[in-house]
Amino acid sequence: MDARPGDLQPAPFFADIAKGPEGGQAHWVKTSDGLRIRVGHWQPETATKGTVLLFPGRTEYIEKYGPAAAELANRGYATLTIDWRGQGLADRMLPDRRLGHIDDFQDFQKDIAAALDLGDRLALPKPYFLIGHSMGGAIGLRALIEGLPVKACVFTGPMWGIDIAPAMRLLSRLMGKIGPAIGLGGKLVPTLELQTYVLANPFDGNTLTNDPAMYQLMRDQLQAQPGLALGGPTIGWLGQGLQDCAALAALDSPALPCITFLGKQEQIVDCPAIHDRMARWPGGELVLLDNVQHEVMMEAAEVRSRVFDRICSLFDQYR
Repeated sequence: MDARPGDLQPAPFFADIAKGPEGGQAHWVKTSDGLRIRVGHWQPETATKGTVLLFPGRTEYIEKYGPAAAELANRGYATLTIDWRGQGLADRMLPDRRLGHIDDFQDFQKDIAAALDLGDRLALPKPYFLIGHSMGGAIGLRALIEGLPVKACVFTGPMWGIDIAPAMRLLSRLMGKIGPAIGLGGKLVPTLELQTYVLANPFDGNTLTNDPAMYQLMRDQLQAQPGLALGGPTIGWLGQGLQDCAALAALDSPALPCITFLGKQEQIVDCPAIHDRMARWPGGELVLLDNVQHEVMMEAAEVRSRVFDRICSLFDQYR
């Protein structure tokens, strides 16, 4: 059933910077613990095969996934994506909006529940499928284990571990565990910065993408709408992230068709953790991509085309 107009609360949506399909929209939804988050969707008339739940990474926002939504729409799929609590235009967790913080990683599941409710009220086409990127890969894996209603799943550079230099791993774990206990959970992780990565760093030497046009798009989006930007994580976020990754590693993989894409130049998430997970995912497939960094869906057009062809070929099998 289509949602009644009175049921929906329109939210700002910046179509001019999203570069997505026509008709993109965003709405405000309330989570079960009372936070306001923003949920966006693209549903062109041709997108009738189903809906992709696209779970973004840390620092990200709905409009960043306009190009991905266009790729999916061209292959017959609608897209539903989220500004997680603490980022984008969703309620931020600390007075300083630049800090990326979370009290408990499990809270992200409440954001998913609110987004799914909106998807039902919008009567988005089913079945649902999942693409989880980076932090969204960790959130998505837990959601799958807890029964997320999708037919198949894809991950790109999933955060099933964080790439930390060996000499710093023990210190990071101690800091993430002890810091919040002594009142430092809301402080920026030392050595990181409050300015969002793409505005603080030039394209040359970046750890996200090898495609200058996509890197510039990210910069342009945040220069046009600085309210979407997010800086480095807090000590509390680090502790929660490490704890959640360790907890997920101890759990079995869900019985769902799965492909994970991993760039061979990945420098942000822990590659051994991804190899380990996919080695014990029944029927799962790990695809290693040459000359690709962390942002698999923000690489050159040829890479994106190849990746989305593969993604939608999988989803087409399980409609």
